[in-house]
Amino acid sequence: MTQAKLMIVLGSTREGRLGIRIAEWIRRAAEADGRFEVDFVDLAELALPLMDEPNHPRLKQYTKPHTIAWSERVAAADGFLFVFPEYNHSYSAPIKNAIDYLNGEWFRKPVSFVNWGGNSGGTRAQAALRPVVMQLDMVMTMGNIEINFPASQVQGEEFVPNDQQRSVIGLVLDQLLELDTALRPLRS
Repeated sequence: MTQAKLMIVLGSTREGRLGIRIAEWIRRAAEADGRFEVDFVDLAELALPLMDEPNHPRLKQYTKPHTIAWSERVAAADGFLFVFPEYNHSYSAPIKNAIDYLNGEWFRKPVSFVNWGGNSGGTRAQAALRPVVMQLDMVMTMGNIEINFPASQVQGEEFVPNDQQRSVIGLVLDQLLELDTALRPLRS
């Protein structure tokens, strides 16, 4: 059986960020699942400049090597897991920039969110990102993970998920695979 290509996108780019630990847990869970080939994208390392292409991404007339490389990676993915914090009741600017660089590469692909914050667990960030991915004709999973005060779950250098989070990531991975199977014929 061919593995689905799952792109995990870490949208936290701040120095000293907690998000890398959460994203590494997600990566380990997806790799351990065995059904996915994981492409892990840390937007801090990807370092896309702020929208520097001269043409609308719908045209796919990319002129910059970083855009062409990003387009190829996203086009190759069968599904996405965005891992991001809530900043001021929304998601991070690097996620918006990375998404807006492209257009058709996201078309009819499944997506899920792992987000975090204080009391809200990142709910407002998730609510803000939903219309963006829906406008690109991505399909959301029913399950998502919202983490309240994630620093309390860090032991040493590792994020330690609770039982509910471990259970939900399994359901999210199931849903991403089911949606990919259903949507794949519609993408061609």
